[in-house]
Amino acid sequence: MSNIDNLIKQHCPNGVEYKKLGDICKIDTGEQLNKNLLFDTGKYPVMNGGIYPSGRYDEYNVEKDNITVSQGGASAGFVNWMTENFWCGAHCYTVIPEEKNINKRFIYHLLKLHQYEFMNSQQGAGIPSLNRKKLNELKIPMVPMPVQEEIVRILDAFTELEKELEKELEKRKQQYEYYRNKLLTFDENTTGGGIKFMPLSEVCDIYDGIHTTPKYTETGIKFVSVENINNLYATEKYISIEDYMKYKIHPRIGDVFMTRIGSIGNCAVVDKNEDLAYYVSLALIRPNKNIVLSKYIKHIIESKIGKKEIAKRTLVNAVPIKINLGEIGKIIIPIPSLKEQERIVDILDKFDALVNDISIGLPAEINARRQQYEYYRDKLLTFEEVA
Repeated sequence: MSNIDNLIKQHCPNGVEYKKLGDICKIDTGEQLNKNLLFDTGKYPVMNGGIYPSGRYDEYNVEKDNITVSQGGASAGFVNWMTENFWCGAHCYTVIPEEKNINKRFIYHLLKLHQYEFMNSQQGAGIPSLNRKKLNELKIPMVPMPVQEEIVRILDAFTELEKELEKELEKRKQQYEYYRNKLLTFDENTTGGGIKFMPLSEVCDIYDGIHTTPKYTETGIKFVSVENINNLYATEKYISIEDYMKYKIHPRIGDVFMTRIGSIGNCAVVDKNEDLAYYVSLALIRPNKNIVLSKYIKHIIESKIGKKEIAKRTLVNAVPIKINLGEIGKIIIPIPSLKEQERIVDILDKFDALVNDISIGLPAEINARRQQYEYYRDKLLTFEEVA
C-alpha cells in the first residue's frame, strides 16, 4: 500500500476531479438476436440481461477486453469483464472509455464497486431493468494514470487468485455432477424395480410468487427472487408484514424454491422457520412428504434428468427465457422408495457441501479472497474530490 500512498502524494495530493461516467465513456446497448440463431457450438458468447451468456453465435459486434453491464432481467446491474469477443444483445450495456487517460480495468473495478447499488435500483413492474441514466450520472474520480495502473495491478492480483481457485472448484463440481447423474439414473431393473416415474404435480403442490414488483421497506419480511436462490436468507430486500399477509401461500420448512425465469431449474430448500416473501421468478414446490423428500426433489431437478425435462417445457423465445407454472407440474421424475431417496440424499448432500458450503474448503477460500478484494477495492477507489 506504501507505493499507492507515494503515488497519490506525488500525482494528486490535494484530491481529484470527478466526472460523470457518461461524459468519459460511451454507454450503448447492443442488437437483439432471435433465440433460433443461438447455438451451443457458436464461436462467440451472446450477452444479454443475465450474468452468463444467453447462448453463442458465429459473429460478434464487440471486441474482447471490454465492460458489460446487464440491462434487463433479475440480474440487471451486474458488471462483467469480457475476455473474448462477444455479441452484445439488446439487454446488455457496453461501457467503453472515450478519453485516452482512462484505464478500462480501472473503470471496471469502479463499476464493480457500485454493482450492488445498480442492482438495487432496478425499475419496472414486469421485467426489472437498469436505467441508462443511472450509469450516465455515476461520478467517476479522474485519477492520474500512474495511480490507476497501480490500483489495477493490486486488484487484478486478487481477481486472478480467485479465478484460479474457481477453476479448481469447477473441476470438483463436475465430479459432483457426474456422481449425481449416476445416482439419479434409474431404469425398471434399478434397486430391484419399484421405481415409479411420475409428473411433479402428482407428488407436489406448486405455486408462484407475486407478479408485480413490491413496495420495498427498510425492515419487515425478507423478499427473495432468482438472485437469492443460493442463499435465501441473505437477501437485503424487505416488504411490509401487511403486504406479506396478502400472500395466499406462505413458505414453510421443507418447501423447495425453483428458479423459473432466466436461469431455470436452480433449487433451494426452505430450512428455517422464517417468513419469506417471493417473486414470480420463483416457483414454490411443496412435496408430499409421504412420497418424496424435499432434498430429493432439489437434487433430481438439478440433475441431468431434471434439466432435460425442464428443457422440453422452456419458452426459449421469451426474453428472458422462462418455464410457465403449469409446465413445471408436467416434469416427469423417478420416485424410488423413501429409504432409497434418503441414501441418495445423504451421499449428494456431502458432495454438495464440498462444492457449495462457503464455510469449508475451496468455497471458503474463494469467499475469503473475494472479501479481501472488496475490502481493498473499497479502500483504493475512495478519493477526495478536489475543491
